[in-house]
Amino acid sequence: MDYAAKVSLFAFLSAMTLWITTKIPAGYVAVSLIAFIIFMNAGEPQLLYQSFSEEVVWLMLGAFVIGESIKESGLAERFSQAILYRAKSKHSLIRGFTLALGLTALFIPSTSGRAALSMPIIKQLGTHFSSKEKEFLAILAPVIILMSTSATLIGAGSHLIGIGLLESTTDQSISFMQWLIWGVPFTIVITFITMYIVKLTLWPKHITSDSSDVLSIKNAHKDTSIKKIEKKTIIILVGLIIGWVTENIHGYDIAFVTMIGALLFMIPRYGVISWKQGIKAISWNLLLFVAAATALGKVLVDTGVVGWMEEEVMHYLHLFAGASEWTIVLLLSIVTVTSHLYITSHTTRAIVFIPSLILFGQSIGVELDTIVFLSLIGMNYCVTFPVSSKALLLYYEEGDSTYDAKNLLKISLVLMPIYVLVILLFYFTYWKWTGLSL
Repeated sequence: MDYAAKVSLFAFLSAMTLWITTKIPAGYVAVSLIAFIIFMNAGEPQLLYQSFSEEVVWLMLGAFVIGESIKESGLAERFSQAILYRAKSKHSLIRGFTLALGLTALFIPSTSGRAALSMPIIKQLGTHFSSKEKEFLAILAPVIILMSTSATLIGAGSHLIGIGLLESTTDQSISFMQWLIWGVPFTIVITFITMYIVKLTLWPKHITSDSSDVLSIKNAHKDTSIKKIEKKTIIILVGLIIGWVTENIHGYDIAFVTMIGALLFMIPRYGVISWKQGIKAISWNLLLFVAAATALGKVLVDTGVVGWMEEEVMHYLHLFAGASEWTIVLLLSIVTVTSHLYITSHTTRAIVFIPSLILFGQSIGVELDTIVFLSLIGMNYCVTFPVSSKALLLYYEEGDSTYDAKNLLKISLVLMPIYVLVILLFYFTYWKWTGLSL
């Protein structure tokens, strides 16, 4: 690595350490370390200025406006009441909410979009919970969103990139239906395992969860008629989801579609909320953090740190060319599951690793569609740090609906090895029975 790469890696590792071990505001840490990179002549000032041009920043800006609109229209309250109506206790409410979040993966192709839609509902449910229970919900929502990504081919952009790279370099592919057959059972198992791990780790032990808590919330609101403003919100939301799903047809990325949705919600006289309300709903503190944190991740790619890491990883992988099937699947799982620790962007992970893993698969003579599928499933794990995913960033340091980075790390230390074990279990049982094999 050259000088710029070493400084960038030092800054990135320093940021991770400070976010987890100190109470210094995360945004201040991120912006300061971007300034440090520039000050040390390892980057240009444009690194700071252009950080606000990142797609995730505009995606989150629009997401805050949409979330405020859903809340103001009363739709968030209605949805939370629908979950509460079917719940007999807080524990059954958590299971119902987990199931509802998991199902959104089948028709909303963006983890960020799903996080944006879930946030007003989490805030609404949070009004009935203690501060510790609110933190539990603030971690549960994005983590469940991430765990359920593997259910469908459209669950993440990295899936489409990976399949595209597979098709362009070989004559193999994975169809939408085939992915569903392999992905849905795995997603159901890992999602509910995740829910119980988060619950065991964060749910306050001294708080009881009897049915009287939920019954009192149920009886608080009984108005079932849909208001005009709710109908208007539903129409715009349906249009927004269609815009997200058809990204490959119209060519506009998810962030731009989200901003169009936000503008529609704020149309003077005809919108759901006013321009002032929308701007006020935006967490500028969080946006500054996201912009700088994303730039910190991007600079690792630009300075060659990620390329150096990829070369080192691939060098060691090739040493196992004659290894057993069990060893190859285990190594592949460990490499891809841990890749989020040094490549923060989900899309970048796919672009960087999939071509090399396809070459690795060709060199040892195995089925390349299996290599790509297992790699993409592994890369979907990104739960360790707030910067590891846009969905996690959306909830990080956001008013009442926030969580501590230490708790996220604690969950990941337990969940990461379990995730690898579930991949191994599925590969040698269900996936092999349904035709997925090296």
